[in-house]
Amino acid sequence: MEGFDKKDEMKEGDSKFREEIFSKAVRAGKRTYFFDVKSTRKDEYYLTITESKKRYDQDGKFHFEKHKIFLYKEDFEKFSDGLNEVIDFIKASQSIEDAEIDIEMTISEDEEEVMTTKDYTSVDFDDLNS
Repeated sequence: MEGFDKKDEMKEGDSKFREEIFSKAVRAGKRTYFFDVKSTRKDEYYLTITESKKRYDQDGKFHFEKHKIFLYKEDFEKFSDGLNEVIDFIKASQSIEDAEIDIEMTISEDEEEVMTTKDYTSVDFDDLNS
């Protein structure tokens, strides 16, 4: 999904449109993340990051639960550095764990799907098919 420049939509004297400069929506499973560039009264840009999740009430009606972060330009570098460090840590940690619990689908010689996994335990089971 591509972002779009909201300056193209601005109308003269309309302060609501003047505040929003650029938006990018990222759909990720049950969540949608919105990255919105907005402008202060002094025409300085800042970023809002919004997480939106669809929630259902007991009666079946739904609403959107939203969480918002405001990120100002003086914090961009520190925020970006911290975010990248945490993402790198998770990727490095998860790749090790993924190797331990790797499940892959393969096709056997007689064209049947066979699921292979790493050994998780030293318990031996009798083959019931023999």
